[in-house]
Amino acid sequence: MAGTFYEFFAGGGMARAGLGSGWECLFANDIDADKASSYRENWVADEFELADVGRVTTARLPGSPDLAWASFPCQDLSLAGAYKGLAGARSGTFWPFWQLMLQLRTEGRSPRMIVLENVFGALTSHGGEDFRQIAGAFAKAKYRFGAMIIDARLFVPQSRPRLFIIGVREDVFLPSGLTSGGPIEPWHTKAVQAAYAGLPETSRQAWLWWAPPLPKPRKGTLEDLIEDEPSGVSWNSTAQTQYLLSLMNALHTDKVRSAQVRARETGRNVVGGVYRRTREGRQRAEVRFDGLAGCLRTPAGGSSRQAIIVVGPRQVRSRLVSPREAARLMGLPDSYRLPENYNQAYQLVGDGVVVPVVRHIAKTLLEPMTAAQADLHPSRIAAQ
Repeated sequence: MAGTFYEFFAGGGMARAGLGSGWECLFANDIDADKASSYRENWVADEFELADVGRVTTARLPGSPDLAWASFPCQDLSLAGAYKGLAGARSGTFWPFWQLMLQLRTEGRSPRMIVLENVFGALTSHGGEDFRQIAGAFAKAKYRFGAMIIDARLFVPQSRPRLFIIGVREDVFLPSGLTSGGPIEPWHTKAVQAAYAGLPETSRQAWLWWAPPLPKPRKGTLEDLIEDEPSGVSWNSTAQTQYLLSLMNALHTDKVRSAQVRARETGRNVVGGVYRRTREGRQRAEVRFDGLAGCLRTPAGGSSRQAIIVVGPRQVRSRLVSPREAARLMGLPDSYRLPENYNQAYQLVGDGVVVPVVRHIAKTLLEPMTAAQADLHPSRIAAQ
């Protein structure tokens, strides 16, 4: 077994999917009833508790886990939540989660490792003060920690940069090779380095520059995940597609024309992703044909759902991304059971964490640490 874990803000269990069957879930929690239903359907999880994290008590948390994973709500750390930060009602749920971690510490059973996942805007919200508070919480609780930006495009055909803060209890042995002496690409972007520089000395003393290896080159593009006859969505009418095209400015119209030329030359469809955005008070449609989808967003806060455009030799078609296609963009296998309702399915996957990203973190950082602790266990040493 690789380790034991708690999964907070669990959604549909996408962190659990990424950790894999080698990890044992001791407890999972979310406040959303629809997501809880999907979690239970996919994991048959007796350990799941549907409740506000502020109402969870340590009496409900069994054992002393190797890991606590928390993909806490991101809305207040982004435009969707007007940048209210950790004082906001949604992203502020970090604090009751952290109180549980502190209470476990007083009980002598705090997690060896804690992973937080959120939008990269968490580095800079409120002039970096929100990140400084999170960093200070780790340092005060005697965790060494470090932050990385990981873009899902390294693993799946979706551009989705996310912040991962990985903390390890100060008494945990760190095998060699997991950290570096300074920032390295692509994990430690200029924003990460600036956030580190803005920390107080006590937090910087606890900082680790995590150094996971690069994954193997990604295989597949957006086109590989798209279905000709999708379930849950319909192709737009010709008039609807023409309207979508009319929302594009000259730059994006030229992209579509170039795609048409390519389609005629090759005899193959060219697939692109489309978002509607408000630019200078006007609704615009923006398209990309780089083999990647844009970052999946849920409609909360006014964000548009992602559409696709398929440019063929003789016609142009468009429609929304289907729930199954969205799940594939998050790295979920087709065996993962999605809600039948489109909005529920899209919300479920769009709010989640990309499964192969979690697997990479687990394989290259978390599992080497849990294995090292097992090797240092007195019973193992005595046997040697």
